[in-house]
Amino acid sequence: MASKQSHRGLLLISIALVLSLLVWAFMPRPLLVDVGKVTRGAMQLTIEDEGKTRVRDAYVVSTPVNGRLLRIDVEPGDRVEKGKTIIAQMLPANPEVLDQRTREQARAAVSSAEASVRLARAKLNKAIADTELSSAELRRITDLKKRSAVSVSALDKAQRKWRTTSAELEMAQATISMRQASLAKARAELITFSPGAVASTATDNDVINILAPHSGSILRVLQESETTLPAGQAILEIGDISKELEVVVELLSTDAVKVRTDDRVIIDNWGGPEVLQGRVAKVEPWGFTKFSALGVEEQRVKATIHFTNPAQQRASLGHGFRVEARIVIWEQSDALIVPSSALFRNESDWAVYTLESGNAELRRVEVGHNNGRKAEVLSGLSENEQVVLYPPAELNSGSRVSARP
Repeated sequence: MASKQSHRGLLLISIALVLSLLVWAFMPRPLLVDVGKVTRGAMQLTIEDEGKTRVRDAYVVSTPVNGRLLRIDVEPGDRVEKGKTIIAQMLPANPEVLDQRTREQARAAVSSAEASVRLARAKLNKAIADTELSSAELRRITDLKKRSAVSVSALDKAQRKWRTTSAELEMAQATISMRQASLAKARAELITFSPGAVASTATDNDVINILAPHSGSILRVLQESETTLPAGQAILEIGDISKELEVVVELLSTDAVKVRTDDRVIIDNWGGPEVLQGRVAKVEPWGFTKFSALGVEEQRVKATIHFTNPAQQRASLGHGFRVEARIVIWEQSDALIVPSSALFRNESDWAVYTLESGNAELRRVEVGHNNGRKAEVLSGLSENEQVVLYPPAELNSGSRVSARP
C-alpha cells in the first residue's frame, strides 16, 4: 500500500513539473531592444565631401624667346626669391638648315649687296670730288669779291653750289652705311645650322637667365632635360605653399546652395595628427557636370576654403593633396538631442518609443535639424528619457520590452 502511494506521489510531481514547463514556455517574454538616451550637448549639421589642396596663385614660368633650354638644376621643393633666383637658362636658337635653293638665293643676295656697296663707293668718290671743286671755286669767288672783281650774285651761286655738293657728300656717306648693313644682313642669311656650333661659340653674354617671377617653392618641373623650345613653352611652376595654400571642394549643387561665405570648415583625414580649421572663402556661381565612379551624372559646384590654422600645423601638406572637408552649415552648443536611429514616421509626424516601467510607449515628437546620426528635438521629449533604437516591426505601444545587454 505504501508503495502505491509513493508511485502516485511521483506521478503527481512529474505532472506538476510538466505543467510548470508548459506555462513557462508559453508565457509572453519582454522584447529585447537597443536603448538610447535623450541628452543635451553640442550639435552640428555639416556637408561632407572630398577636396584637394592647391596654391592660390601658382605661376607657370614659360620660355621668353625661341631658343635652347639648358638643363634645369632646381628641383621641386626648392625655395626661390622673386627677381633674384635663377631658375632656368637659355641659349639663342640654332639657325635654320638651308636647302639648296635658299642657299643660292642667299648667295645672289650677297652678290647684289656687294655690287650696291661698290656703286655707293663710286658715288661717294664723285661727291668728294664735286665738294672739293665747289670749295675751291668758293674760295676764288670770295677773294675776287673782296677786290670787287665779281658781283654779289656770283658769290651767292658759288656758296649755293658748295652747300649742294656738301649735302650730296653726306648722302653718299649715309648710302655707304646702308649698303654695308644690307651686305651684312645678306651674309647672315647664309649662316646655317652646324652641330655643336652654338655650344662651342656661346659666351656668358649669350646666356639668357630666367629669374623667379614670385617668391615661394618650386611645385613641379615640366621640362627638366636640355632641349630646343619655342617661345611660350611652360617649363616649371612656382607657388608659395606656406602662405597661399587653399582647399577646393566640388560640392553637389543641392548642397552648394546651403553653403555661405565664412562658414566654418573642419578638415580631417589629411594624414596629420591634428584636425585643421578653415573658412569658406567663395562658392563659385557656375556649375559643371561630372560623372561619379558609378557612372551617375551629377551637377557639381566648386567651393574654395582658406585655412585658419598656423602654417606650421600643416607644413607637410602640399599642392594637389587629398583632404576631407566638413562644412558646418548649422551648429548649436546646447541642443536637446535624440539618436536619429530612434526616429520613425507615424503618419505625417515623427515619433519614438520611450521606455516607461518596462513598457514601450509611442510618443510623437517635433524634430529640427537632423545630421543622420543625431536629431534636434524641439518638443515631445525631455532630457535623460530612454528611447528605443532601431524599433522592430513587431513593437507596439504598450509592449513589454527589455534593454539588450
